[in-house]
Amino acid sequence: MNPDDLLITSLQNPKVKLLMHLKDRHDREKTGQFIIEGYRELLRAIDAEHAIETLFICPELFLGSNETNLIARAKAAGARVIECNEKVFRKVSYRDRPDGLIAIAPQSHRSLDDLQKILSGKKSPFLVIAEAIEKPGNLGTILRSSDAVGIDALIVCDRCTDIHNPNVVRASVGTLFSVPVIEAKGKEVLDWLKKNHIAILAATPSAQKEFTDVDMTVPIAIAVGTEQLGLSDLWMQQADLQVRIPMHGVADSLNVAMATTLLLYEAVRQRKVVSL
Repeated sequence: MNPDDLLITSLQNPKVKLLMHLKDRHDREKTGQFIIEGYRELLRAIDAEHAIETLFICPELFLGSNETNLIARAKAAGARVIECNEKVFRKVSYRDRPDGLIAIAPQSHRSLDDLQKILSGKKSPFLVIAEAIEKPGNLGTILRSSDAVGIDALIVCDRCTDIHNPNVVRASVGTLFSVPVIEAKGKEVLDWLKKNHIAILAATPSAQKEFTDVDMTVPIAIAVGTEQLGLSDLWMQQADLQVRIPMHGVADSLNVAMATTLLLYEAVRQRKVVSL
């Protein structure tokens, strides 16, 4: 495990200050770096060959014995490993119960040009469009569900939440590194979907058809919108399919991440039946 020859015991250390600054979106965008904290999140980043610049460790907070191998893999991939005492580590952590692992990594951004390459050879593309999602926890959960069903990519349009927000990384449980994430303007994405003959599915309470009654085996992009207002008029007007999720109680809508998960698994169910 042997950290590089440095033990940080002071909150005034410049490296500690950088970690603290990276909790702020402005500083993340300024430096092009972000924080990855937690064993599972770091493991998935390393598995995906995402670069790790610096790995801070606190052995007193480790939860098991697997950390040694993860640290060795990070070092082999070029990360510098620095040990912190428990007081310092708890200060830089954004978790109530830190597990002794936190890293600084470079941000990664993909465009529609990258998506074209990702979908090369795909017969029936399966995408999610997340328009202006405001809460990091919801975006992270959408990523987690997207990974679970094996979508081809998640397109974040007109973003409100920084995809490198520590809470996105945490809520996604590291699937930020397994699901290709594309960032683009809504109008550009609409034009791209139309050009590539990918149907847009939008959920709205006013739709006539339930989400189980439309064909999701075609090339499709499931579009979801803001927590409060849903999809913008731009997307609703351009949607090829409008569906509703039936609500039998007093609530008139679902959490956006929950609704996305229902739609994704219905698409998977239909596609599985077709492939049998």
